[in-house]
Amino acid sequence: MGGIIDESILPNWNLNNITTLIQDFLVSRFGWFYLLVTTGFLIFSIFLIASKYGNIVLGKDGDKPEYNYLTWFGMLFSAGMGIGLVFWGGAAEPIWHMHLPPYPTETEVEAARVAMQHSFFHWGLHPWAVYATLALALAYFQFRKEEPGLISSTLKPLFGDRMNGGYGTLINVIAVFATVFGVATSLGLGAQQIGSGIEFVSGTISNTISLQLIIIAVVTVLYMISALTGLNRGIKILSTTNIILAILLMFFLLFTGPTNFIMNFFTSTLGAYISNLPEMSFRMAPFIKENANWLEDWTIFYWAWWIAWAPFVGMFIARVSRGRTVREFVTGVLLVPTIFGALWFSVFGGSAIHLEMVEGIDIYSIMNDAGSEAALFTVLENFPFTMVMAVLAVLLISTFFITSADSATFVLGMQTTNGDLNPDIKVKVIWGIVQSGTAAVLLWQGGLAALQTASIISAFPFAIIMILIIFSVIKAFRAEAKIYELKRRKRERS
Repeated sequence: MGGIIDESILPNWNLNNITTLIQDFLVSRFGWFYLLVTTGFLIFSIFLIASKYGNIVLGKDGDKPEYNYLTWFGMLFSAGMGIGLVFWGGAAEPIWHMHLPPYPTETEVEAARVAMQHSFFHWGLHPWAVYATLALALAYFQFRKEEPGLISSTLKPLFGDRMNGGYGTLINVIAVFATVFGVATSLGLGAQQIGSGIEFVSGTISNTISLQLIIIAVVTVLYMISALTGLNRGIKILSTTNIILAILLMFFLLFTGPTNFIMNFFTSTLGAYISNLPEMSFRMAPFIKENANWLEDWTIFYWAWWIAWAPFVGMFIARVSRGRTVREFVTGVLLVPTIFGALWFSVFGGSAIHLEMVEGIDIYSIMNDAGSEAALFTVLENFPFTMVMAVLAVLLISTFFITSADSATFVLGMQTTNGDLNPDIKVKVIWGIVQSGTAAVLLWQGGLAALQTASIISAFPFAIIMILIIFSVIKAFRAEAKIYELKRRKRERS
């Protein structure tokens, strides 16, 4: 048969092509859906802060938070953004947007302003609202209603015991696959950027696939050690270390770089982000193909990506948030990472834009030649104490790498042991090996893009699940409010 059919005219049906076709279909046909549901999660989160349900404790009445604010913020931030913030927030995304803006701009100054505003948008309130919505539901049903720490448990007010059968299993399996795909992709990106940092610091070692595979192997050993020490030792210590390193690196560059420019840029962009948030949240481009393509490649891609990451991040944030009230939880998850992320983008992205516009250094061309992972170290080499900051950056990426993988082994262990708050060591080891093995094989075969695309595809059914979770949470909160009201009236009569 091979001699009859000209195989050159057949489509190349490999994993990357198939997943890309599916993703392109979902993004082009259902971009409006991703935009509406993600904005809906933000509206729901704001509603919870202002509502009468804000005083409900994520646990039994009288439960106190297990972790102080610094540790809590460190844990949710490390799991929620981690490597991605360093990879894209270290100058790459603002520079891409400045050269390829979401819509035509008349001047370079306007392009820079729009670039930073959309960087804030992509890493600000919307992604954290996605995480907050799912994490809140998981924490509420697990710690207050004593249900297993599974996503299927959050739908019991709507579907009852059916969530204990095949439908519940299907939902939990989707969550497991989304977690494995998302984290393996993140590990691959982290290995690439650590390799870039080693190449920069050493000056002799090249950032090859071999180096990246060695990095994955070394980091696997480190995060397995951390995972085996448990949540209150390994993950807790590393998450706090992450925050300290991130703050050190950020302030190091802030005060050795163009400080006044950065802070002015931060302040004006924060105002523009807040004032333009409603318009950006619903912006589509039905009449201009180029603008529509940009939205599909960036905003809609990000919204799908955050939804795909929600099972992993949501479950981990829920696990470390017992004892907090609904209002305290949602406010903390929304505002603190958003403000920190905005400042991070302003410092690193602002420094990169300043280098391009004032110093004439073409970071955009460097990224085109060496990859986005090179942007951070290109910025650092143009400021004092270059090697100190570069070493700090490599350490930060490494600790983010370890905590992301560490947290994922913990979450996957919970997901596959009926929500056990302290999964068996063997289970965590198995999932750790699966994650690293998946990342290593796909990095070696050039399949990270296919895995990332597969993760995005899983976001579509999971977005529908999250909509149902909102209705389930509201139903449960209303029932709890009625019980509280009955108790209050009973106390008044007595």
